[in-house]
Amino acid sequence: MNLTNLKPAEGSVQYNKRLGRGQGSGWGGTSTRGHKGDGSRSGFKHKRGFEGGQMPIQRRVPKFGFNNINRVEYKGINLDTIQTLVDEKGLKSVDKEILLTNGLIPKNGLYKVLGRGELKAKVEVKANAFSASAKAAIEAKGGSAVVI
Repeated sequence: MNLTNLKPAEGSVQYNKRLGRGQGSGWGGTSTRGHKGDGSRSGFKHKRGFEGGQMPIQRRVPKFGFNNINRVEYKGINLDTIQTLVDEKGLKSVDKEILLTNGLIPKNGLYKVLGRGELKAKVEVKANAFSASAKAAIEAKGGSAVVI
């Protein structure tokens, strides 16, 4: 191999289409815009969702459902996650600050402790809400479930 036979990788070099530079270029005449109509004019932009005059899909498909503005959305934290935290960090209580520093909950979000997994340690857990199974599992190990 030497400098005389070096070539760029296949497909890595792309050349611009030089539009409107005469018929011999293959892109003269209408400059790839077709004949007449909006698309052939300068300054033409497609509207979002425009389907060439056909009724757009967002108007063909009916609306359904609604968003309840009073819904309370919780981030779920399972018992197995709490147990791993306790094992790694040697904690006696788990609260919002600890979960936040470990990236398990959003800064301003509510969180709920759920019952998946097994808790082996006696822990005080502070949360916005608890599932019945999670609360029972925490209290069975001698810990406390405190609603904040």
